Amino acid sequence: MSTTESTTARPGEAAWQPKLVALDIDGTLLRWMDSPATGSEGVSGVPGEELSDKVRDAVRRAYEAGAHVVLSSGRSAHSMTGIADLLGLPAEDAERLWVVASNGAVVLRYPPLDVVHEETFEARTAVEKILERRPNVLVAVENRGIGYRMNRPFPAGELGGGENVIATVEEMVAEPVSRVIIRDPDATPEDFLELGRELGLHGIDYVVGYTAWLDLTPVGVSKASGLAYVCDELDLEPADVLAIGDGRNDIEMLEWAGRGVAMGNAPDEVQAIADAVTAHVADDGAALELSRWF
Repeated sequence: MSTTESTTARPGEAAWQPKLVALDIDGTLLRWMDSPATGSEGVSGVPGEELSDKVRDAVRRAYEAGAHVVLSSGRSAHSMTGIADLLGLPAEDAERLWVVASNGAVVLRYPPLDVVHEETFEARTAVEKILERRPNVLVAVENRGIGYRMNRPFPAGELGGGENVIATVEEMVAEPVSRVIIRDPDATPEDFLELGRELGLHGIDYVVGYTAWLDLTPVGVSKASGLAYVCDELDLEPADVLAIGDGRNDIEMLEWAGRGVAMGNAPDEVQAIADAVTAHVADDGAALELSRWF
């Protein structure tokens, strides 16, 4: 695995330039709130809501050069539109942006927020199994376009904006959902990785975040599948895509894209599968990678 330093063209091609740029948000475009200046993840689980000028300018250059900029995140749809606004996208009177939300389960256009594709699954059995092992976990499901339903309040800032309401777990998983969040502030990511292995969770995919945060999604659904839907609509191929991300939920996306780049703050297993590794989010690694192409 090599870190991007002097690459100006994709290996094997003399003049490749991405036609679609897929960008994770938290830990890629946005720094974590307590991230130190350089060299350490410093992850609290709560992202900041400010873009550096370097990152904003680099994304704008890609967009103005004609690339489709697609925000691709584990965030819910309603908490992603504000990031598009921070980027100043789309341009006035231009086509609406494509956005891949909820780890690929929801695809939307913006503005206005218009869900054009959604994948759902039956989560009740998996959630019951998790609660048998860890009865005190926090559980949330997306209330699409509005906020979340949750069994108890999450730590401040973790679910983003929107209208969040308290509900019983039985109510939350009575019908198919696009995503379930399991959170335990007193556990570690390693605890949740082991929990996923122990339970098996047949028929459901899962991904563990930087904190003790477990996302349950439909089998086969990931940021890659959401981006594949967008590429089909735009008549593009995976080879046309530059993807940048930092989390375990970015692995499928980075493997699928023509060029998949991991942030310097990404876990080792994410960096290991990427085509290249850019700088830490605190050092504007996303801007560094985008500047090689635009």
